[in-house]
Amino acid sequence: MLIRMIFLGAIGLASTSATAGDPFAAGDAKIGKQMVEKHCVSCHASSYGGDGSSIYTREDHRVKSAKGLIAQIRNCNTNLGLKWFEDEELHVASYLNKTYYKFDK
Repeated sequence: MLIRMIFLGAIGLASTSATAGDPFAAGDAKIGKQMVEKHCVSCHASSYGGDGSSIYTREDHRVKSAKGLIAQIRNCNTNLGLKWFEDEELHVASYLNKTYYKFDK
Protein backbone atom coordinates (compact mmCIF):
# COMPACT_ATOMS: atom_id res chain seq x y z
CA MET A 1 0.00 0.00 0.00
CA LEU A 2 2.80 2.43 0.89
CA ILE A 3 4.65 1.64 -2.32
CA ARG A 4 1.49 2.31 -4.33
CA MET A 5 1.03 5.70 -2.63
CA ILE A 6 4.65 6.64 -3.33
CA PHE A 7 4.27 5.57 -6.96
CA LEU A 8 1.07 7.58 -7.45
CA GLY A 9 2.67 10.59 -5.78
CA ALA A 10 5.68 10.37 -8.09
CA ILE A 11 3.40 10.24 -11.14
CA GLY A 12 1.53 13.31 -9.90
CA LEU A 13 4.77 15.19 -9.36
CA ALA A 14 6.08 14.26 -12.78
CA SER A 15 2.94 15.44 -14.52
CA THR A 16 2.92 18.79 -12.70
CA SER A 17 6.60 19.43 -13.30
CA ALA A 18 6.10 18.91 -17.03
CA THR A 19 3.85 21.99 -17.16
CA ALA A 20 5.32 23.90 -14.22
CA GLY A 21 7.23 26.28 -16.49
CA ASP A 22 4.37 26.85 -18.94
CA PRO A 23 2.33 29.92 -17.97
CA PHE A 24 -0.37 28.95 -20.47
CA ALA A 25 -0.62 25.22 -19.78
CA ALA A 26 -4.42 25.48 -19.80
CA GLY A 27 -4.31 26.63 -23.43
CA ASP A 28 -4.16 24.43 -26.52
CA ALA A 29 -1.44 25.66 -28.89
CA LYS A 30 -2.97 23.82 -31.88
CA ILE A 31 -6.25 25.68 -31.47
CA GLY A 32 -4.31 28.89 -30.83
CA LYS A 33 -2.43 28.51 -34.11
CA GLN A 34 -5.69 28.20 -36.03
CA MET A 35 -7.07 31.27 -34.27
CA VAL A 36 -3.94 33.33 -35.02
CA GLU A 37 -4.03 32.29 -38.67
CA LYS A 38 -7.72 33.20 -38.94
CA HIS A 39 -7.80 36.45 -36.94
CA CYS A 40 -4.30 37.90 -36.54
CA VAL A 41 -2.06 37.22 -39.53
CA SER A 42 -3.73 39.56 -42.03
CA CYS A 43 -3.52 42.56 -39.70
CA HIS A 44 0.05 41.79 -38.63
CA ALA A 45 1.13 41.16 -42.23
CA SER A 46 -0.32 44.47 -43.40
CA SER A 47 1.47 46.29 -40.57
CA TYR A 48 4.79 44.41 -40.57
CA GLY A 49 5.00 42.74 -43.98
CA GLY A 50 5.66 39.14 -44.87
CA ASP A 51 3.63 36.67 -42.86
CA GLY A 52 3.28 39.15 -39.97
CA SER A 53 5.43 37.12 -37.59
CA SER A 54 8.01 39.89 -37.29
CA ILE A 55 5.63 41.58 -34.85
CA TYR A 56 6.69 38.89 -32.36
CA THR A 57 10.38 38.76 -33.22
CA ARG A 58 11.33 42.39 -33.80
CA GLU A 59 13.81 43.91 -31.37
CA ASP A 60 11.42 46.53 -30.03
CA HIS A 61 8.47 44.19 -29.43
CA ARG A 62 6.17 45.34 -26.63
CA VAL A 63 5.60 41.98 -25.00
CA LYS A 64 8.25 41.29 -22.36
CA SER A 65 6.53 38.77 -20.06
CA ALA A 66 3.78 36.15 -19.90
CA LYS A 67 1.50 38.70 -18.23
CA GLY A 68 2.30 41.17 -20.99
CA LEU A 69 1.47 38.59 -23.64
CA ILE A 70 -1.99 37.85 -22.27
CA ALA A 71 -2.59 41.60 -21.80
CA GLN A 72 -1.70 42.26 -25.45
CA ILE A 73 -3.94 39.43 -26.64
CA ARG A 74 -6.80 40.84 -24.56
CA ASN A 75 -6.14 44.30 -25.98
CA CYS A 76 -6.39 43.00 -29.56
CA ASN A 77 -9.44 40.92 -28.64
CA THR A 78 -11.20 44.01 -27.28
CA ASN A 79 -10.09 46.48 -29.97
CA LEU A 80 -11.01 44.15 -32.82
CA GLY A 81 -14.28 43.02 -31.24
CA LEU A 82 -13.34 39.35 -31.54
CA LYS A 83 -15.35 38.42 -28.43
CA TRP A 84 -12.98 35.61 -27.48
CA PHE A 85 -13.53 33.94 -24.14
CA GLU A 86 -10.68 33.61 -21.65
CA ASP A 87 -9.94 30.02 -22.71
CA GLU A 88 -9.61 31.16 -26.33
CA GLU A 89 -7.17 33.88 -25.29
CA LEU A 90 -5.16 31.19 -23.49
CA HIS A 91 -5.08 29.06 -26.65
CA VAL A 92 -3.59 31.97 -28.58
CA ALA A 93 -1.16 32.77 -25.74
CA SER A 94 -0.08 29.13 -25.60
CA TYR A 95 0.65 29.05 -29.33
CA LEU A 96 2.49 32.39 -29.39
CA ASN A 97 4.49 31.53 -26.29
CA LYS A 98 5.55 28.12 -27.59
CA THR A 99 6.34 29.46 -31.05
CA TYR A 100 7.94 32.84 -30.35
CA TYR A 101 8.26 34.03 -26.77
CA LYS A 102 9.24 31.03 -24.61
CA PHE A 103 8.22 32.66 -21.30
CA ASP A 104 8.32 30.62 -18.11
CA LYS A 105 5.92 31.18 -15.24
